[in-house]
Amino acid sequence: MTEESALDQATRLMSLLWRDALPPPARARGPRQGVSVDAVVRAGIAIADREGYERVSIRTVAAELGLRPMSLYTYVPGKDALIMLMVDAVAAEDAPIDPARPVRERMAAIAHGVRAELLAHPWLLEVPPWRQVLGPGRIRRFERQLAALDGTGLDDLEMDRVIAVLSEFATGNARMAVAAARSAREMSDAQWWEMHGPLLAQVMPESDYPLSSRVGAAAGQTYEAPGDPDGAFDYGLARLLDGIENHSR
Repeated sequence: MTEESALDQATRLMSLLWRDALPPPARARGPRQGVSVDAVVRAGIAIADREGYERVSIRTVAAELGLRPMSLYTYVPGKDALIMLMVDAVAAEDAPIDPARPVRERMAAIAHGVRAELLAHPWLLEVPPWRQVLGPGRIRRFERQLAALDGTGLDDLEMDRVIAVLSEFATGNARMAVAAARSAREMSDAQWWEMHGPLLAQVMPESDYPLSSRVGAAAGQTYEAPGDPDGAFDYGLARLLDGIENHSR
């Protein structure tokens, strides 16, 4: 790929992401488009939510809309651009954070919002997170997150760090919660323990692993599962907020 063609693709993607903020392009000659870019993006999200990230393609989205695959390239230049449009459209649904809430609740809302978005759209966990092109949905969400921290005593760099730490913690926990939900659909935790518990007892005598046995038993009785993503999120978020609040005082 030449540098010019890469620049052309980047320019087109930015034009698509910010299409509502830019003057409408001159209509090209030929038949009028039958659907909108928004409809294409919604179709992509619907497929990803229903069937997973790997099922999203120019062909499947075109079929969802009743179009020929080649005609979809008149709306988006390819799958990568479509995914960026889908990511930004999901981010645009993010709710604002009430500035009247206590600071701790505002910080918690940042993490809860990130986690809730990933649980609602697990395919987002498969989108490469680095160098995502900023569209209006994602930049508006960042503005709202910053507004939730503005005036709390954190400087500009610290506000950015806090958002990153809370977002990354929520993302890691969401990844575990999604994995737990998928596993539960295949086999219940009770069935899993019934199968593996006796085998583990044979190879892990309590005398050799006293701490693991004691803590594992306590956790197993409490969680009734290999882990507790929801409880771990609440506990971890509380400790993170404790640390941030202590630092900012």
